[in-house]
This record gives sequence, structure tokens and C-alpha cells, in this order.
Amino acid sequence: MAIILVRVAILLLWAVLITTKVVDDDKWADGCPGNSGCPNAVNTTGPAEILRERMLDEVKSMFYHGYNNYMHHAFPKDELRPITCTGINTLSNGGLYLTLIDSLDTLLALGNESEFCKQIGFLSENLDFNLDLNASVFETNIRVLGGLLTSHLLIEEEHAHCPSYSGELLEQAYDLGTRLLVAFNTPTGIPYGTVNLKFGIPPNESNITSLAGGGTFILEFGVLSALTGDPSFVEAALRSIKAFFDRRSDRDLLGNHIYILSGKWSHGDSGVGGSTDSFFEYLAKGYALFDDRSLLNKFKVLQQAISINIYSPPWYLGVNMDTGKVVWPIFSSLQAFYPGTLLNIGHYEEASTSLAAMHSVWRRFGSLPEGFNIMMNKAQPGQAAYPLRPELAESLWQAYRRSRDPIFIRMGADMVFSLNRRMKTSCGYCVLENVVTGELRDSMESFFLAETVKYLYLLFDDDNFLNTGDWIMNTESHPLPIKKEFADYYAARKITIPKKEVQCKKMDFWERVAVDGFKPPAGSNSAG
Repeated sequence: MAIILVRVAILLLWAVLITTKVVDDDKWADGCPGNSGCPNAVNTTGPAEILRERMLDEVKSMFYHGYNNYMHHAFPKDELRPITCTGINTLSNGGLYLTLIDSLDTLLALGNESEFCKQIGFLSENLDFNLDLNASVFETNIRVLGGLLTSHLLIEEEHAHCPSYSGELLEQAYDLGTRLLVAFNTPTGIPYGTVNLKFGIPPNESNITSLAGGGTFILEFGVLSALTGDPSFVEAALRSIKAFFDRRSDRDLLGNHIYILSGKWSHGDSGVGGSTDSFFEYLAKGYALFDDRSLLNKFKVLQQAISINIYSPPWYLGVNMDTGKVVWPIFSSLQAFYPGTLLNIGHYEEASTSLAAMHSVWRRFGSLPEGFNIMMNKAQPGQAAYPLRPELAESLWQAYRRSRDPIFIRMGADMVFSLNRRMKTSCGYCVLENVVTGELRDSMESFFLAETVKYLYLLFDDDNFLNTGDWIMNTESHPLPIKKEFADYYAARKITIPKKEVQCKKMDFWERVAVDGFKPPAGSNSAG
């Protein structure tokens, strides 16, 4: 015990020292390396409103540079290769049109209804899931199923007027969901990681899955059940959540990989980054979308354990789920979603502290390496890539929505400038293979247009319908509307949910969700 306490104390000291050093080391401040000249670097210290308006145009140009090049050089393949200006199938071996489906609601967020409806027509006629294709259950759910459900609902909610549309995407979503549902037929209820869309579970499919991979379904499956009246989907998602939650340690921590058939943990490291992230995200968002307090209660149990065992201000570490012993003093870029999730339930202090530290890493590298070693104060060897991830942008968007503090506008501008100066090519935006050397990889994952660009655009566009309405973003940034009909369906099939008092006044959605209360920091403007 004494040894563990000493290790933790050392890490806490390092965290304080490293934070100061990272924040002060603005090598890539404003997207420009300190020794490279870069005469066109923008001044982010000017009026925030002027900066916000400029960034709207910049981000819109970013989206169309990626989208138009994908459609011209890569479509109908899954993704664009922005160095060679070619396409590649990544999630599928053809037929899923991944980047197109992932980009649809971003098109509408940018106001391009005509292109949105044009591509809805194409997918309505051509999308077919009867494919001999081994598909990731997790990725297909969040990207394809989520994208189809969102696009259908955007039309149904009259945010787009597509005259020829008659519900085809919902039919396709139900077909796809049925094919994915096969993966949940296990003794524990935890799904297999891969399913063949035509033949079911592949022979010799792995008996191991991750916490995020097996527990990130309640949003899409819950909405699919509500829209179709088929409870199979939401029941499968809830059974999987329960299977994981019931296997938490005495410290209320969860591991990151588990044996599907036995329910025993195969990897007992606990954290909020890769392999775990969206499980926590979906508990909080599932509560918000379906008014299921049991999901919120689960989140609170796990969140408290994270704050006690994993959070070493301002960083989140990797610890053993049973002992709490630190095993990984590494900031993972996937952790950057977590401040946004905390903000949505009213934990501003912890969220803002960790978000500032995470952004300081961006300022240093002009990106976020997949892993930043806190002890060594450098990108973790083997984890120096930045694959255009959106998590930091998402948390900045959430932080600005909640506080209206212009500092988050400036942080978002940092991201825009770095992306344009380090990762832009003539055909799109590249994965940064090494944040230190600047080496590029010939890849532009679909989530860049679905998430990274969308969150940045929403950060700068106060009047966007996705900012003025009540929406929940799935973990691929596909917006799902908060509808009374969804909560009513959910309650009807699960009558143990406590009835909530009727609100006497219309409150902002996030005010209703922030059950622990939210007080903006002194000196900032309230979101109203």
C-alpha cells in the first residue's frame, strides 16, 4: 500500500509540473510552428465575434474540400485517400458508401438541402445490406445505422424537404439492425465484435470484445425500436449494458476487454480512453434521450469511481480495475470526449480543468497524438499519430454551449488553423502519421467529415438548428432528436422507470439534464 501511495504521489507531482510545461510550450500555437515563419498565422487574441464569423467560412471550406474530393476521386468506395487522390474500402469491401452516409447530416448542418436530398435519393435506390461482408458491429452501428436513422429523422422532423422520400432509409436501417442483432445472441448478452451481414457470425470469431465495442448501442438501438415498434433492439442494448455494469470491480471500475462467452475480464486496465470511452458517453446520453434514470444512476456510480481512482488532476490515467494501481500514465486523445460528457451532467470544474490540459497538448503539437506520456512529457512511442479525431472539438463545442466563454472559440480556432496548415492536401485532409515529424498518412477517415468538421462548425454557428433545438449526438456525431415519443415508448416497455414531475416552464435541455446543477464560472456568460 505504501508503495502504491508513493507512486500516486509522484504522478500527481508530475501532473502539476507537466501541465505547466505543456501549456507554456506553444510550439504550434495558432497552427504555426515556432521556427517556421508562417507569416499568415491568424491572431486569435482579437474580438471573439470576428474570429467566430471568420471560422464559419473556414470550416465550411474545409468540409467541401474533403467532401467534393471524396465524391470526385473516391466515391462509391468507403473513404478518400487524400495524397494519391483515390478511394479505398475500409469498413466494407464495397457497397456501404461509408463517407457519404457519414456526411449526410453535416451537409444539412451547413445548409445544403439540395445535395442532402440528392444523396438520400441515391441511397434509397442503391443501398443493400445483403452482402457477404464481415462488418464491425460497433462501427457499422455508430456510422451506418446511426447515419441512416438521423437522415430519416431530419426529414421526418422537417429540417429537410425531400419530395421523393417515403421512408426508405428507415426500412434500410431496420434491415441493417436486424443483421447486427445476430451478434447479441450470446450467453452474457455481450455482442460479438464482427458479424457477416449475409451469413451471421463468422467462423472462429473472437471471443473477446472491448467495453466500448460491446456496450455502445443504446442510442441507435433504442431509437430503432421506438420508430419500428420492435423492442428486440433496445432490449439487446440494455442487456449488454447490464452485463458490463454488473461485472464492475469492488472499486466500481470496469476493465477494457472481456471474454464474451464467460463474462470474465480479459484485460483489467480501467480508464476513459480507447476501448472504454463511448460506454460512459452512452449511459449519460441514453438517460437524456429516453429519460431512463437507471442509466444516469449507472453513470454516476462509474463517474464517481473514475474521479476517485482515475482522475489525477488534470489528467485521466490508466489504472488496474481491482487495485487502483496506476498502470498507464498516458493521456489518450480519445479521452478528450470526457469533459464534454461531464459538462452535460453539470460537473464544470473537473471538465474545464481537464479540457484546458488537453487543449494545451494540441497547442504544443498542432494536433493530439494518440498517446501523450505524462511522465516523459512527450508523445508516447508508437502512439504519435493524429488520425483527425473529433473528441477535442466535441468537448470544446459542449463547453462553449454551456458557458459562452470566448476562450473556447479561440481553442477551436487553434484546431482549424492546425488542420489547414499541417494536414490539408490538394485532395482532402490527411492523417498526421507523426505529430512531431509531420509525416502524413494517405487516409481521411469518414469521421473527419461526420464529426470533426461538424463539431467545429457548430462551435462557431450559434444559430444552427442543431444548437437551437434539443438533440443528442451519437458517438459518430449523428444527431438524434429528443422526442417525447421516444421516452414514452421506452417507458411503456420498461414500466419501472420513475415518473418525473411535469415541468411548469420550458427549460433549456441541458438545464434539465444537469441534475447536479450547473453554475458557469465567474465572469462568463450564461447560456441562457
